[in-house]
Amino acid sequence: MFPLSLLKEAQDNQLLVELKNGDTYNGFLINCDSWMNINLRRVVCTSKDGEKFWKIPSCYIRGNTIKYLCFPDSLIYNVKEEEPPQPRAAPRTAPAGDAGRGRGRGAGTGSGPGRGRGDGSSRGGRG
Repeated sequence: MFPLSLLKEAQDNQLLVELKNGDTYNGFLINCDSWMNINLRRVVCTSKDGEKFWKIPSCYIRGNTIKYLCFPDSLIYNVKEEEPPQPRAAPRTAPAGDAGRGRGRGAGTGSGPGRGRGDGSSRGGRG
């Protein structure tokens, strides 16, 4: 089971979110995105020490600040299994004899010695 599939299934359900700084948010999940950013409504925020409470109509929580999420057990059993991503096709290889498409030094097939740092002569620069 992938975490994002669980989050998508949890929409419109109650969710407890603890942040890395220790604050907790308890509310109903409105939506989430692929970075685990979430929107909650009818939220009760509790401070790290548990002494302060705030009621908030809605809030946005950035995914990288989340420490953990707590879902109802019934929700976990209802999540549909997702298929693992299919492997991508093998990259195309260049036909035989093709020198490639990069801008490297190459084999020096053009006029001149190529694009190196010089040929060692004293035509300007260091000797």
